[in-house]
Amino acid sequence: MYVSSYHKLLAVFLVCASLFQFGLYQIAAATELEAATVKQITRPKFRVVDATIEAVQQATVSAQIQGRITEISVDVDDYVSKGTVILRIRDKEQRAAVDAAKARFEEANAEHKRVKEVFAKGLVAKSALDKAQARYKAAKANLEQANESLEHTKVRAPYSGIVVKRHVEVGETARVGQKLMTGLSLEKLRAIVELPQSLIHSVRKHKQTWVWVGENLDRRVKAESLTVSPFADPDSHTFLVRINLPAGEHYVYPGMHTKVAFLTGEKQSLVIPKASIVKRSEVTGVYVVKDKQISFRYIRCGSTLNKDKKEILSGLTEGETVLLNPEQAVMAIKSQAKTKKD
Repeated sequence: MYVSSYHKLLAVFLVCASLFQFGLYQIAAATELEAATVKQITRPKFRVVDATIEAVQQATVSAQIQGRITEISVDVDDYVSKGTVILRIRDKEQRAAVDAAKARFEEANAEHKRVKEVFAKGLVAKSALDKAQARYKAAKANLEQANESLEHTKVRAPYSGIVVKRHVEVGETARVGQKLMTGLSLEKLRAIVELPQSLIHSVRKHKQTWVWVGENLDRRVKAESLTVSPFADPDSHTFLVRINLPAGEHYVYPGMHTKVAFLTGEKQSLVIPKASIVKRSEVTGVYVVKDKQISFRYIRCGSTLNKDKKEILSGLTEGETVLLNPEQAVMAIKSQAKTKKD
């Protein structure tokens, strides 16, 4: 009777031992799954603020001569290339002046050549050559002035851009200095923003800025340069900052809203591979291995650092281990639960 009880106890012990070993095997297998360590890194610190796009070049073209406007080639919102004639002024008087100046120049030029040849032969005095040369220079200057006045009858775009305002109509008489057309350039753009005084020192120190551009403001470009106002607004205590965009087509236009990121220093961040993050409805978490046990941990994520790293704001500490394959982690947890139940 005693021997029989002993054998029963031994059998129960062997069964329990085998189950215990099986459980340890499952946990050990779980710990051998592909994993990563939560790391702390030093990364740039940015401050993102709202900004407005504006044109660097914006000017109003004015009349250089007086005359009646005979043609207006462009209107508001039209795009024009640099040098394009956008407006014409009656040029009958200017053309007549050019013809007269050209005749006087040709006459003076011929006389100058004749006297120069005679002077070379020693038949006239130096004073005669000087007078002929003076008349030639005066006639040449008058011709250049007449041509310039004629050119002023054709008003050209000073740079490539769009027309934002037209100040005159066909048939009006333009006066010298009168505004004709206002336009702005799309070749050179910048973002403007007012920064609080708490950021000015770090912005001036690092001088690195990025601007959101693109049709949907989904792309960032590094600023070419930036200018910080040397004084603050006495009412708002903010500094005006101008951020120049690099040349190119950015699909942003003056008056548009955008965002600007300023480098302000460095900060410490916890990072994990993006592959380890699990999203279930509105819940975000990871599978953590601790003491050979796997558990699900809620986390709060920050920004994406690159294609495969994610910043962690809360829920993890440096040095912890997270599993990279959530599906395998779920299977391992089920095995653990089954082992405990058996």
